[in-house]
Amino acid sequence: MAETELPEPDRSEGAPHPRETPVLFGQQAAEEGFLTAFNSGRLHHAWMLTGPKGVGKATLAWRIARFLLSAPADDGGLFGAPAAPDTLDTDPDSPLARRMRALAEPRLYLLRRGANDKGNALSQFITVDEVRRMKSFFALSAADGGRRVAIVDAVDEMNTAAANALLKLLEEPPAGAVFLMVSHQPARLLPTIRSRCRELKLSRLAPDALSDALTATGGAVDPEDTVALAELADGSVGEAFRLTSLEGLQSYAALVGLFATLPRLDRSRALALADSAAARGGADRFDLILTQIDLFLSRLARAAARRETPPEAAPGEAALFARLAPDVASARPWAELAQSLTARARRGKAVNLDPAALLMDILLKIDATAGQLATG
Repeated sequence: MAETELPEPDRSEGAPHPRETPVLFGQQAAEEGFLTAFNSGRLHHAWMLTGPKGVGKATLAWRIARFLLSAPADDGGLFGAPAAPDTLDTDPDSPLARRMRALAEPRLYLLRRGANDKGNALSQFITVDEVRRMKSFFALSAADGGRRVAIVDAVDEMNTAAANALLKLLEEPPAGAVFLMVSHQPARLLPTIRSRCRELKLSRLAPDALSDALTATGGAVDPEDTVALAELADGSVGEAFRLTSLEGLQSYAALVGLFATLPRLDRSRALALADSAAARGGADRFDLILTQIDLFLSRLARAAARRETPPEAAPGEAALFARLAPDVASARPWAELAQSLTARARRGKAVNLDPAALLMDILLKIDATAGQLATG
């Protein structure tokens, strides 16, 4: 029987892997923070790269790994101290870079989710056996005393046994080892793991940086859409890539157009939207619509609470926010509705509820809330 070819768990579908992305956009502060530590001569052995999903944490981890493994070893001052580097840039065509792209660099270990017990799908977690293999890598590769790098992507995906095994490695790190750990939700990690790491915080990308990063990964952005894309993707390149591949800007604009009919929801348009989500092969579209409904309600509630309208993510959005949430008091009902509908959608997907029925039910509840606020 042929082995099942599994997707890479640390790669966004349709996008290049972070190891294939030599340029990082919009994260100069994080890069400079690492370089300052490196140039001080007191490089910490464990780094946790934190921030929202899709803003470049893994790309930065691979940039740091290439930089560390290409940096010359200390010659003891025999030929004079080398100049302190002011960038993490390395030659993308060097033998080292080519080996790393091919996952063939013997001084690098990539720890990520592997196959499940049956070998037919990815495991939900990074297991203790995978952490033990990383420990063996350090034991076998330390003969020359040189630098070794491990990338963990993502450390949040470890089960309890794996996290405890990693903690032991961090407590007694192998000589010359540097751990680069990607974390989307550091608050969920063991405090003892966090306390042994230096943190590099990455921020959401500004519209121009997001557009540049998306273009570099093969996406295309109309200059007029950069602000809307940044709003909908929340500064995440990964989410921006998904939006462009699924025509997410057009989808959100259609949703805003439908909600413009509230509190007298256009039932025919609502049914057409629900049916499109239930069409064969429409799972990605269904997930996108649910995500964008939640995003719309969250943006609406925040606009009401702050009395400040965000940059428009679709034509007519600002006027619609002003009409549906005219005062601070209206923020709470919309926020509570967003929370309850998110839970409802999660339950509906878990029990394989008909997508069209689930989506129509959600739209009717939004219509009911709009009606209550209009008459309240």
